[in-house]
Amino acid sequence: MILTSSNTLENKEIIEYKGLVTGESLIGSNIYKDIFSGVRDVVGGRTTQYEEELEKAREIAFKSMTEKAESLGANAIIGLKISYDNLGGTMGNTILVTAYGTAIKYE
Repeated sequence: MILTSSNTLENKEIIEYKGLVTGESLIGSNIYKDIFSGVRDVVGGRTTQYEEELEKAREIAFKSMTEKAESLGANAIIGLKISYDNLGGTMGNTILVTAYGTAIKYE
């Protein structure tokens, strides 16, 4: 399955547009991650804990979107976009990762 943010596929002919497909994933942070992240921000450096969680969530969203495209008979997704939204919460934050694009079939 080809995934691209482009609206075309170079050297490929799109023969059918299958429609919009989406994939979502939620990350719930907790107080320990928030404290660790705050300490990292004060002393400098990257908060790899959050980066790893975001990467996992993004991969889950891609997998869900890809499975939906395959069920439509698509072999690529074009116009791929990724959205990150903070949903808030009582214990830290909840982040929604959404991936979406147009499922197509190409030759």
